[in-house]
Amino acid sequence: MDELNLKGKVAVITGGAGVICSRMAKSLASRGVKTVILDLDGKAAAKVAAEIENEFKLPCMAIAANVLDKTSLEQAGKEINQKFGEIDILVNGAGGNSPEATTKVEIMDGSEDPEDTFFGLKTEGFDKVFDLNFKGTLLPSMVFSTDMVKNRSGVIINISSMNSYRPLTKIVAYSAAKSAVNNFTMWLAVHFARVGIRVNAIAPGFLLTNQNRFLLIDEKTGGPTPRGQKVLNNTPMEAYCVPEELTGTLLYLASDFSKAVSGVVIPVDKGFSAFSGV
Repeated sequence: MDELNLKGKVAVITGGAGVICSRMAKSLASRGVKTVILDLDGKAAAKVAAEIENEFKLPCMAIAANVLDKTSLEQAGKEINQKFGEIDILVNGAGGNSPEATTKVEIMDGSEDPEDTFFGLKTEGFDKVFDLNFKGTLLPSMVFSTDMVKNRSGVIINISSMNSYRPLTKIVAYSAAKSAVNNFTMWLAVHFARVGIRVNAIAPGFLLTNQNRFLLIDEKTGGPTPRGQKVLNNTPMEAYCVPEELTGTLLYLASDFSKAVSGVVIPVDKGFSAFSGV
């Protein structure tokens, strides 16, 4: 008996070929969920899908799709329905940051080159990051929840960030977008409350990903950058999170164990959000 009541369900994981979401997909597959790895990089998605099928002996789909293109998502939805049936779970994991939306200066004192500060941010870079993180959550929710509404049952899990609670210096677009994801999570939870769909989010602590490595790790020494050291100093458990540490919360939110839980954002952050720095 599956105490989580997940076996046989169908889950779509956007950004599913990434460091965090590939691990999430595998944790769902370990509970008998038929997973769909949806990613802009089709080859990377296919690699993760093959790993899941080999390890868990369950069917897994890889779909190349753009979370910012509704038509692309709708086509993906048709493929999923044809092969796996109706969608029960959506994990909105597509996201990331970019140097183009990052200031070089943390806190201005007036002596800096304006190009290294807020005034040097390019709107294209800001739009790219904000759209990927916020619209890349909104559009998949709009497309993949239609099966859930019809069946009056389903779960949406958004991936937020510590930046949604307290914006970090330098990464203005990413912080703003993740705050928007939190607000959207609560809004959609209310909107869907009477049609049987629960909407929640996970706010991971600091993990090393392809998107943030340039900020946290010194390429020459392999040790933490000054910024990376600040993160560790302000994390009571004095370590970065790893993707496997998010899966317990994921399974809880996806399962009947949390059937009365909707509209919440759960930090999984090794104490970062609870620490004042003093």
